[in-house]
Amino acid sequence: MSGGVEWALHCCVVLTSVHEPVPAARLAELHDVSPTYLAKQLQALSRAGLVHSTQGKSGGYALTRSPELITVLDVVDAVDGPSPAFVCTEIRRRGPMATPAEACTKPCPISRAMATAETARREALRAISIADLANDVVSDSGAGALNAVGAWLRTAGA
Repeated sequence: MSGGVEWALHCCVVLTSVHEPVPAARLAELHDVSPTYLAKQLQALSRAGLVHSTQGKSGGYALTRSPELITVLDVVDAVDGPSPAFVCTEIRRRGPMATPAEACTKPCPISRAMATAETARREALRAISIADLANDVVSDSGAGALNAVGAWLRTAGA
């Protein structure tokens, strides 16, 4: 997974702490990341329908739906795309001991193992919502953690 997935997930989690749009520059400042870089991740989330942007003085980004309805897999697919982590290149058909194409009637054991792992990865990511992550932040950092982030995001320091 790309680093953009991590930034996008952090943005989604902190957006649970506010009820109004947050400027991309404010999110970038909070996370100490380049505004240009973060804007790309936010645009990917927007294209996927996970956040929407509002223009104007009080504009910014907000979640499009309840954080319980946005999964980690939704964010991963938005930022990195839905392609599997492993793509078989049929190495067994190459080299001096190549297996003839007609003998390759099913995926090789490596490809099958990776497909099984990919299915498990996607199921695990689908099982975790942004709300679950936000609850874990509260559990790990205390009840006021996200409230403090939300208050900081709402201040006019951006």
